[in-house]
Amino acid sequence: MSGAPTRLAGGPSFWTHADVSDESSWTARMSRDALDELRHVASEFRNCSLRDLSASALPKRGPLAHAAGRWREALDTGLGFVRVRGVQVDDLSPAEIELRYAILGLYLGTPVPQNMNGELLTHIRDTGADPTLSSTRLYTTRAEQDFHTDGADIIGLLCRRTSRAGGVSRIVSSGAIVAEIQRSRPDLFPVLFDDFPWHYQETGMPQALWFARPICSVPATTSAGARLNTFFIPWYIHRSQELPDAPRLNAPQHEVLELLVALANDPRFYLDMSFEPGDVQWLKNAAILHKRTAYEDFEEPERKRHLLRLWLSAPDFVDGDAQLRGGVREESAP
Repeated sequence: MSGAPTRLAGGPSFWTHADVSDESSWTARMSRDALDELRHVASEFRNCSLRDLSASALPKRGPLAHAAGRWREALDTGLGFVRVRGVQVDDLSPAEIELRYAILGLYLGTPVPQNMNGELLTHIRDTGADPTLSSTRLYTTRAEQDFHTDGADIIGLLCRRTSRAGGVSRIVSSGAIVAEIQRSRPDLFPVLFDDFPWHYQETGMPQALWFARPICSVPATTSAGARLNTFFIPWYIHRSQELPDAPRLNAPQHEVLELLVALANDPRFYLDMSFEPGDVQWLKNAAILHKRTAYEDFEEPERKRHLLRLWLSAPDFVDGDAQLRGGVREESAP
């Protein structure tokens, strides 16, 4: 039986394109003082691995903590996303870039594994992997990724280098899309809260894994209505139909999947966000669907598109998901 609520809480994270057309409303620039403090903190931890870093050792006051507090507020109670500009990536070694990025992430949450290899910081670049294989994570290719969520409370992308063409980051409010389905197709709205079959597989896994969970859930309810959590990776759902023991998708499920993707790709709802080297995009996974358009890369290895990703757990985000915030674990799917 569906657990669909009668009323959604709404709020700033239920935005449309018109609401966020002014870039200044969601762009923050690192101050000189914050950058100086980040450099100083990184020098103190220069011999530490990411697993050795601890948020408890970071300065609790000062320009860096103040800036990160504002980003975190934007994620938790604001639009659900923020773009930070001005992080230094030039004239630094890869290890120095990773360390500074990890320190910024620790101010927002705790890094969690992004794959079954236990990676806490993942490099987003084309590896030549075949995007048509079910075991391929699409971020390792140049192919388009349609709208989806990831597997933690907060998703971070640091841009080190951009592509020659394409590779646009496109985001949309999952709350706004779900609210539109509730308004325009009340017959399909409850289907989002029913279990769907999912197929998850990575290279090296002994066998494909299927599991069942809804696209939308209600982690908490307030006087304003239900707080919404959306977990959506459409190709994982469609690939479940390749497994003979997975349940078959029914007609309403097929229809609501098509509608969800169509609305997310409607210009009335989505926002295109450009990246420059040194930009960091932070997203609240429960509230934002994201995609990347296909891209053309440079031929020279030193110029190829390169982003760094963090998945962060933030247990105080009340609309998060307790299972997802643990990241990818060997014994369970994301």
